[in-house]
Amino acid sequence: MAKTALAIDAMGGDYGPRVVVPATLKYLQETPAVSVFLVGNQSEISPLISTCFASRVTIVHADEVIAMDEKVSVALRTKKNSSLRLALELVANAEAQACVSAGNTGALMALGR
Repeated sequence: MAKTALAIDAMGGDYGPRVVVPATLKYLQETPAVSVFLVGNQSEISPLISTCFASRVTIVHADEVIAMDEKVSVALRTKKNSSLRLALELVANAEAQACVSAGNTGALMALGR
């Protein structure tokens, strides 16, 4: 069976990596045919990853985060290295089959377009 790769915006949502990473690891535990790209600040993500999932998790470092209340126009113009944008680029480049984010929905829709 071919593996599915998901791009996860680890910085998205109100609580960022401290919620997104454990939830992702639980999902990986229950879904063996999936690997993930966790996109965000590597120094915040790395300590949260269990070594038993290391072969199925790739961290993609992103220097910027789009805040939940940030204007979409600002995110589009100025956040070229945001976790959300880089996660979507993984899908656009066919490295991942889907992107998941609990972050700014307006920015997700605009960047995804």
